[in-house]
Formats: sequence, structure tokens, C-alpha cells
Amino acid sequence: MTESSREARADALLNTAQNEHSSRLKIFLGAAPGVGKTYAMLSAARELKRQGIDVVVGLVETHGRAETAALLEGMEVLPRRAVRYHDRDFSEFDLDAALARKPAVLLVDELAHRNLPGGRHERRWQDIAELIDAGIEVYTALNVQHLESLNDQVQRITGITVRETVPDAFLDHARDIVLIDLPPRELIARLKQGKVYVPETAAAALNAFFSPTNLAALRELALGTIADHVDSDLREHMLARGSAMTVRRRVLAAIDGHAQSDYLVRVARRIAERRGAPWSVAYVDTGARLDPVRREQRDAAMRLARRLGGETIILRGHAIADELLAHADREGVGQIILGRTRERPIARMLGRSLTQMLLRRGAHMELTIIATPAERAKARRRLKLPRDHGSRSEYVYATLATLVAFGLSFIADRYLSVANLSLIFLTAVLVVAVRTRMTVAVYTAILCFLGYNFFFAPPRYTLEIANFDDVLAVTLFLVAALVCSRLATRLASQVESLRASHAQTRALLTLGQQLSTSADADGIRDAGSKALARALHCDASMLARDADQVLRAVASAPSEYVLTAQDMAAADWSDRHGEQAGRFTDTLNAAPCWVLPLGSEARPLGVAGLRFDPKEGEPDADRRSLALAMAQDIGQALERARLSDELEGARVQGETERLRNALLSSVSHDLRSPLASMIGAAGTLISYEAKLPQAERTELLQSILGEGQRLDRYIQNLLDMTRLGHGTLKLSRDWTDSSEIIAAAITRLRKLFPDLRVETVVPHEPILLYVHPALIEQALFNILENAARFSPTDEAVRVTVQSREERLLIDVSDRGPGIPEAERAQIFDMFYSVSRGDRAPQGTGLGLAICRGMIGAHGGSVEALPGDGIGTTIRISLPLPAPPGSDP
Repeated sequence: MTESSREARADALLNTAQNEHSSRLKIFLGAAPGVGKTYAMLSAARELKRQGIDVVVGLVETHGRAETAALLEGMEVLPRRAVRYHDRDFSEFDLDAALARKPAVLLVDELAHRNLPGGRHERRWQDIAELIDAGIEVYTALNVQHLESLNDQVQRITGITVRETVPDAFLDHARDIVLIDLPPRELIARLKQGKVYVPETAAAALNAFFSPTNLAALRELALGTIADHVDSDLREHMLARGSAMTVRRRVLAAIDGHAQSDYLVRVARRIAERRGAPWSVAYVDTGARLDPVRREQRDAAMRLARRLGGETIILRGHAIADELLAHADREGVGQIILGRTRERPIARMLGRSLTQMLLRRGAHMELTIIATPAERAKARRRLKLPRDHGSRSEYVYATLATLVAFGLSFIADRYLSVANLSLIFLTAVLVVAVRTRMTVAVYTAILCFLGYNFFFAPPRYTLEIANFDDVLAVTLFLVAALVCSRLATRLASQVESLRASHAQTRALLTLGQQLSTSADADGIRDAGSKALARALHCDASMLARDADQVLRAVASAPSEYVLTAQDMAAADWSDRHGEQAGRFTDTLNAAPCWVLPLGSEARPLGVAGLRFDPKEGEPDADRRSLALAMAQDIGQALERARLSDELEGARVQGETERLRNALLSSVSHDLRSPLASMIGAAGTLISYEAKLPQAERTELLQSILGEGQRLDRYIQNLLDMTRLGHGTLKLSRDWTDSSEIIAAAITRLRKLFPDLRVETVVPHEPILLYVHPALIEQALFNILENAARFSPTDEAVRVTVQSREERLLIDVSDRGPGIPEAERAQIFDMFYSVSRGDRAPQGTGLGLAICRGMIGAHGGSVEALPGDGIGTTIRISLPLPAPPGSDP
């Protein structure tokens, strides 16, 4: 089994599993009205009800048929939603009521119905899609003429354009499609009996839509649709079982924006459906200017392709064949579909038509050329002048250039021969050709030839051409005009295309730079709203859910931009479903904003609301793709910010866990050690008090006292650290001399280390501090105790006090083993596990951390410095306030 075969089978298995779990749609498909779709749907529903299944009728149209209305008896029917439209009262299907009731099976008739304005969705099939997503199985009915891909064929068969259509891709989600069929004769008999329409309407229908020929053709379309879906399902099941390993190649339809583009899109959909292949529609932008009609036809074809479930892509380049073939090679396209091309005869004669180049260079692909004789004939009848007929200003420019050439020629006529004068006119033609369009250049060439022939070519002041050289001159005029104008027009078109592409690239690059400098989600949304507003020339707003899961606007550009209630409803729906909503869409399109999701349904990240000028139409393909690309970049930046927050949270949680374990380990060791010593000494005194000498009893009592004091210091450290961590440490500031604090700390130290030598270097003048004296003394004591434990017994601990740049510096230096430079900053962390500094055998790992917290609360700092060749120096830095009573 090849790699591609394994991938195909895996895709088929996945699709089969998804369909089994998510397909909750059953469609009753008919070839025409009156074949009995609603009757069959109600009959199936009544059978389910007899089996004990919860079945509810959401909406059923009986059209006055008594036998259909009789099937509704005993069924639960949801009330309809009242709608006021154009001063008239109507009733519509109530989607919210159906979602609240949430039956096992819901009946919703007329799948192709267009909802009245004011509902959540524009089309009923979108309502049904939301019901399916909510876990409700839906039964519905549809006539074949409402399928989007068959719309053009139905129009040719019946002469009627069906406005209400359903995308073919929606039928792909159906678990079952039931064909309800009647022979044309029986259907016509039902129509005559009044079982389809009332008699007045029936008579008109018999003469129009319900002719035997039309019904036979529509019946064939319905049978073909069912056959295509059966083939598709069979192919999926066979591929999932490994019975068939068909390699699916993508189908590509190339459109040019002319009237046949819609037809090509529908043909591509039908071909892809029969082959079970993915499909897409491409347009190659060569930079040529499109007139508004052609641009709208192109955009309409793109929208149709998206509705039918295809992908759309706009390629850029001056060579259409090269761009199509390169895209086909990248995407694995096996078939290219295009219509009859409109190249000039000279291009076909030279073998440079699009069809010929694709046939010659795309031999590994299947090329399908779709002929549309009716559209081609219509295009010939409506043949217009070339699009590059030039503007009035260009003709004025050409006329002025011709007059200048005349003036120069009259002056040069005295000095140059007549043959050389033609070069002046040729130069004028070239100047105009490179600056204007082809028709303007031809206009200049004709003026120059007529003027040259009339005023300068013999016989003068007549239009008679007596010399062959004059014929050559006019030929050169025309050839130069055509060649130069063609090159200039192509260059201008390419420059315009590059300018548009550069603008999009620059907008995306600027957005990327702004997003990269944003530190959090709020900054990303603020930068994103400003970038969208600037690049798309619209009002932009970013919405996200707060802690209460309420969607709110968090950033807007301009800042005074306010969303309407309709905008908020569309934004909420878009965020929950991960799809576009609002203006330019089929969901809540009454909203003024076009709402783009920044995340997906599974992981919502908020939405972007874009409000364009109400007078503007739908954005063109370039503007639309730019908006989608920018929204995608903003969503990815928000996802990165979310992941960064999660990683930071995980890091903090891990650090908290590490500190918790360290605290438990420290507490278990540093509490049990002194307690064990105290319990042992007390037990010895109780057991052997009478037998022990007085000196040994005194030593045991001193041991109990010392270990109790050690335990008291440890508990005090824990309490101080807790107060620092929770920010509840209160400062009772007072003016005090720094020398008094140092002396008090040294006095406390001597009680623990009576033999320790301490050298002090303090200024003669007193240095006043406005601090909490007890806390500063405790911090200094912790540092002194730390130095005393690691300083050799024959070495002194040195305390140096000095003032520098309005700060008091207290340096405590020892002659111990020292601390490596890489670990000097870490010794102030709680429970840092090294056997240096504060980590003596009896150290708690809290002394220096508490010292940093106490000094930091006073606006000071603590740092570890290298000693004088050996040992370590711990420096305390405290701010020196203005003395009391001095001027501020």
C-alpha cells in the first residue's frame, strides 16, 4: 500500500466516523412541487413517534392540502415567531424556541426558504445547521431546482430563475437523502385535481413550469443528484474498507470575471462531486484594470464558489498560463476547467493563446474546455469598444504634444529635409504612447500623419501621398504607437498590481511588528484594531469575553466607535461558532458590522468588528483577503499570548510547588532538630538529675535554653517571611542613629558567638535614618549571624559604615570560603540549597531572604560583593532622608 493510499484510507475512515456521529440531517428531495415530500416526511415522523421517539414539528407548510394537514393531528407543533415586515404581519420558524425545546427529531419544511429580515440567519438552511450543531436531528424537504449548482440548468430548462437556493455542500452533511418521485403524468393529474395548487394557480402552472418536458428534465436532474451522492457515499465506504484506493486529484476552475464565470463554477462543483475530489476556483490578476461590471461578476463567482463548498484563490502575475500551472503543481491539481478564451486571432495563429499554452505545457493534467454558445453569442452582440479608450485629459495631452511637434517641425523646416521632419512626429508619437493608452497613441499617430502629409510632404497642403517614403512614415507612426502603448499599458498595469500587493504586504508587516511588541492580549487587541482601521479604511473594534463570559468591546479605532445591539448579537454568534457574521454574510446580515472571528469554535479568542461606509458595497477580493489575513494574524498573536500566560502560570505553579516542598523539608528539619535536643536534655535531667554534677546539669539547661532561642528565631523568621509575602508588614518609622542599630545588632550577636571578634568602622558624625529600627536591626543581625557562622574562628567579621550619594552603605565582610559570582544573586532566594552563605548546617535558608524583604520595604537594597581576595561582603544600601526640621 502506497503512502498516498494510506492517507486516502485514513481520510475516508475519519470522514466515515465523523458522519456517523455528526450527521443528523434527513432530506426528502423532490423533482418538483406536489410530488409528496412533506407528506412523506410527516409519515416518517409519525412512525418515529409510534416508536416512542420525541418528535416535534417546527414548521410544516400544508399548502391547503387536507391529506397533509391530517398527518399533523396528534403531533406537537411549535408556535411560530411573529414578524412585522412592510406593515404586514407574517410568521416564521422560531429557532430559539426549537433550541430551547431540543427534541430528538425536529421537522422543518422548505429548506430553501429565505427568512424575513430580523432573524438570526438569512436562510433557513442556516437555521437547520445551527439545530444540527446543537445535537438535534432534523427532517426537511427540498425541490431539486433549489440546488445552487443546478440553478443555471434549471433556468435553461424552465426559463425561470430560482432565487432561493441551497449550497450543494450543505447536502454533503445529510445522513440520508430520500427521493420522492412521481411520473410527470401523475403529477400533472394531481395538479389538475387541485392537490398541488388552487385552480387559478394550477392553470398558469400547467402552461409554464409544469409542462411534461420540464418535469421530465427536472426528474432527470433529481435522479442524477441522488446518483452522485450514492456514488460519493459508496466511494467513501469502499475506501475506508480498503477496497478501493482511488487517488483524489483536485479540480481547478479558472475564471476571468466574464459572464460565464458562474457557469464554470457550477460545472466545477458537479465534476468534483462526481469524482469525489476537492475543488477550487482561481482568478489570475495580471494587473489590468477591471471595469466595475467585470469586477462584480468575478466577486460574485467567488462568493458562489464559497457557498458551494469550494476554495477561492487570487493569483498574481502577468502570464496567466504560468500562474495557473505553477498553482496546479503546488496544490496537486489533476484537472483544469476553463471556458472559451477571448484571445485575438494573431495570438491563436502564433500558438500563444491560453488554451494552446496550457495544452502544450500542462500535458500531465486533464484540461477541460467548457463551451457556452449562448453566453458567447450574447457577448458578441454586446461587443463594445476596447476598455483602454483613454480619458479626456489624455487626449488633451496628445493634442498638445502634436501641436508642439508641429511647432518644432515648422522651425526645423528651414534647416532639415522633409524626411528628417518625420522623426520629430515619430518622437511625439513615442512620447504620447509611453504615457497614455493605445487608442490615444493611435489618435496621436493619425494627427501626426495628417499634419505631416498636409503641411510638409510634397505636394504640400494636400492629403495626397505622392511618395512611398510617406507611406512608410505613417506605417511607422502606427506601429510605434501600438507597440509602445502596449508596453506602457502593461507596465502601468504591473506597477498598479505591485502597488496593491505592496500595500497588503506592508499592512501585514506593520501589523506583525506591532503585535510582536505587544506584551499582553489587551495590547494585541489595541494594536490590531488600529491596524485594521488604518489598512482597510474603516472603523474597527475588538471584542472579548470578560470574567463573567460577557462579550465586551475592549479596543476600538477610533476610540469613540460604538457597536449597536445588532453588532453585539452578530459578534456573540461569531465568537460562539467561529464563523463570520453580520454585514456581507448570510448570518445576522442586518448588523452594520462585518464580524470576523479571531479564534475557532473550540477555542474562541474574541472577534473583530469592521464597519465600512454604508454607501460602500462589499469589499473586493483583495480587501477581503487582507481583512481575513490580518484577523488570522491577530488571532495567532492572541493564541501565543494565551499560551505564554499558561506557561507562566505553569512555571509559577511549579515554583510554588518547589517552595512548598522546600518549606516542608526545612520545617521538618529545623523544627525537629532543636526539639530533639531539648527533649533529650530534658529527659536526661529527669532521669539522672540526682546523679549528675551541678556543672553538667547547668550545661543541659543552657542547651535547652539555646535550642529554645534558636527555635524562637526560626519561628520569627517564618512569621516575618509570611508578613512580607502578604504585604502586611507594617513600618513604624522613627528617627534613629545608624550607630545605635549597628551596636544593638552586634550585642545580640555576641550572645550567640561570645568568642567572635567584630571590627567596626563608622563615621565620627552621627548619620540619622528614618526607619523602623527593629526591622533594620533584625536584617543586619541576620547578615552578621550568616557571616559569623562561616568566618574562621581566628578571623574577625568587619562592619563598615559610609554615606555616598544620599545613601547609607553598611558592608559586612567575612573571611569565609566566599560565594561564586554566578550564585551571589540567588542566595537571597528562599530555601536556596547550597552549603554556602546562609546555608550553614544550622541555617534555615530564610535569613537573607527576610533581610532583602525588610530592607526593600524601606526602599533599600541588599547585594553580595566579592571579598578582599577571600570571603564575602554583603552590602546594605538605605536611602538617607533630609534631617528633621530642614527645609524640603
